[in-house]
Amino acid sequence: MQVLLILGVTSFLFALVLTPICRDFFRRVGMVDHPDQARKLHTSPVPNMGGVPLVLAYFASFGLVSLLGWGLPIGTPEHSLALRLVPALAIIFFTGLLDDRVRLQPVQKLVLQIVAAEFAFWAGVRITGVADHSLPVWLSYIITTVWLIICTNAFNLIDGVDGLAAGVGLFATATTLIAALLQHNTALALATVPLAGALVGFLRYNFNPATIFLGDSGSLFLGFILGCFGAVWSQKSATILGMTAPLMALSIPILDVFMSIARRFLRRQPIFRGDRGHIHHRLLDRGLTPRRVVLLLYGLCGVGAVFSLFQSMAVNRYSAAVILVFCAITWIGIQNLGYAEFDQARRMILSGGFRRALNAQLALRAFDESLAEAKSSEERWAILQEACRQFGFVNISWHVGEREYYEALWDVTEAVSWSLRVPLAGTDFINFTRVANMDDSSINVGALVEIVRKALTTPPEQRQIAPVSVAQPQGAEAAQSIV
Repeated sequence: MQVLLILGVTSFLFALVLTPICRDFFRRVGMVDHPDQARKLHTSPVPNMGGVPLVLAYFASFGLVSLLGWGLPIGTPEHSLALRLVPALAIIFFTGLLDDRVRLQPVQKLVLQIVAAEFAFWAGVRITGVADHSLPVWLSYIITTVWLIICTNAFNLIDGVDGLAAGVGLFATATTLIAALLQHNTALALATVPLAGALVGFLRYNFNPATIFLGDSGSLFLGFILGCFGAVWSQKSATILGMTAPLMALSIPILDVFMSIARRFLRRQPIFRGDRGHIHHRLLDRGLTPRRVVLLLYGLCGVGAVFSLFQSMAVNRYSAAVILVFCAITWIGIQNLGYAEFDQARRMILSGGFRRALNAQLALRAFDESLAEAKSSEERWAILQEACRQFGFVNISWHVGEREYYEALWDVTEAVSWSLRVPLAGTDFINFTRVANMDDSSINVGALVEIVRKALTTPPEQRQIAPVSVAQPQGAEAAQSIV
């Protein structure tokens, strides 16, 4: 216990002294983050290489305590975890440094993170089982790598408000330290306590208003090392679902990652493109000050820490209850953030809209394939008539050359209706008519127009099946979905 106290105090003092020295140096040489009036909240350039003093303080505490012989001789089993992680941590730290200075591409960062995860795996950081079932080495490697990549990028994404990533990391580190002490896991405790001390010292300068940012060098390092600690923690968990306790401890940043991916997927946006939809941005948009946002998320991290420790210590029959309560609280929190994407998706699923949209896309694909197989204009007209009924149109007319095909399923003289004209080759065109208040179909009109134009401007013998595109066409033919 004495050596833990010494490690924590020395790393705290190192961070307290090194951070302002590094900050002033980075400011002098121009290593700063400039405001962009969009996602970045600061108003003046701020040094963004905070990972340097954080990492120096973490490892310097080990070096000092070992050299002075204060109860931690180099090479002891208790000391080995931090030593074994040095190559992996060095790779992830320098990845962050490069990204801070030259802006690596997402694929480049991902490759380097995978390399670092491989070093960590062979250093003993492994998720060895799920639900009390041991994993083969190859599956353990995949799951461990994915876990480390998620944790690494989670802290990188949440680092958007002064003191947020470092404070969340401090809560997760303290939770891991307490769990290690309860499990009598000396190696894990010795590896975590200097990180806690370094974060406390760093937060003195990183909390709002921050004079130095973590930067990618700090956020990637913090997320990766906490992911390593979580995997080691899970190896000695008392519950069947060993990874749930570390997941709860890191719930805020990990939840932000998955919600970001889900939001961008639902909006058909690039997964790696930044936006203002993160948890802290939503809270800021609700009128909270940056300081209040950070304090609120600190409080939620505290709740996650309590549940995490309960889950870690709970006997198996209580594990499910702890998980259910935690999930219920998480669900309520997500609902209160007011994400329109998730609300609309939920409404579509509950109302059957998702099923209707899926069936409509399948119907469009079948329509496309049928037109491709048609051997004559008469066969095409029969297919168009059937599609007219299926997709909710009441009238259809096809003008091709000197011929005109017409089908009226409903007299719309007295009804409010709208028509869609699709220009074809030359003077040819096709008209679809629909009653305005009909809602018995869900069809993407843009995709329908694309299929019809491709089919009816090409002779039957040259027609080929093309994948149905659900993207809205640009220009005059762009049309909204009918619901």
